[in-house]
Amino acid sequence: MEPTACASGTRASGTTVPAVWNTWLRRSRFGDAALLVFLLAQCLDGVFTYVGVISFGPGIEANPLVAGLMTAVGHGAGLLTAKAVAVALGIALHVRQVHAAVAALAAFYVVAAVLPWVAILFT
Repeated sequence: MEPTACASGTRASGTTVPAVWNTWLRRSRFGDAALLVFLLAQCLDGVFTYVGVISFGPGIEANPLVAGLMTAVGHGAGLLTAKAVAVALGIALHVRQVHAAVAALAAFYVVAAVLPWVAILFT
């Protein structure tokens, strides 16, 4: 992603600063798939966590940050806030085309969050 300069520029502190934009590369199917899996994992983790906390109490949540947030502002609001931040950061990585990190996070959430909830709730 090499920046491309425009012909016109603006003056700042006595020097001309060219207007710059980044040219987009082709869309990445891998990146789109990684983001889709990441978003699906976040949604499933959020739903399963909510059901688990309602069923078994807040002590079932393994993440102390999420558990503290849920205790401070309520189960739904705390969980929604945590998931919204995670989704926003995942989308930011996707926009910056850091697709390997999004894929790694998606795999991590499936293995460390979604599958344990499936084992707890459905077995």
